[in-house]
This record gives sequence, C-alpha cells and structure tokens, in this order.
Amino acid sequence: MIKKGLRVKKLRGKDKKKEGEVIEIDRPNNRAKIKDINMVKKHLKTTKETKGGIVSKESFIHLSNLKLIDEKVAKKTEAKK
Repeated sequence: MIKKGLRVKKLRGKDKKKEGEVIEIDRPNNRAKIKDINMVKKHLKTTKETKGGIVSKESFIHLSNLKLIDEKVAKKTEAKK
C-alpha cells in the first residue's frame, strides 16, 4: 500500500522511471502527489499576500502508474498477502 512519505517510481508518462517521495494522497480518487514529478504550470493572480505569475507545482498521478520501491515496506506488504 502506498502511503505518505514512502518512495515510489513512476511507470508511465513523461516522467517515466523517475523516483520520488509521496507528499499527498487523495484516497477517494486513487491519486497521489510525488515530489518533483508530474510538474505543471499554474497561473496565479496577484493578491495582497502573494505575488502573481506562473508557478510550477506537482499534479496528482493515478496510483496504478506508481510502483513502491521502499524495499522494507514492499517486503512487509508482500508477506501479508
């Protein structure tokens, strides 16, 4: 099972074979955000607190496109099955 803080590898898409750490999980939609993977450009309006402009940020990836590479955790989950 993929959880926040674990290392995963992306299997498909433009960032194929890249590894990163899970920073957020959306369980109802089966998606996760991985640090520095699947970066998208977001246009932000200027507000009183922040300056506007174009910002790069992580986007969600479907869990079926990820593989758990943390060996200790992967062995434990396989042993439970």
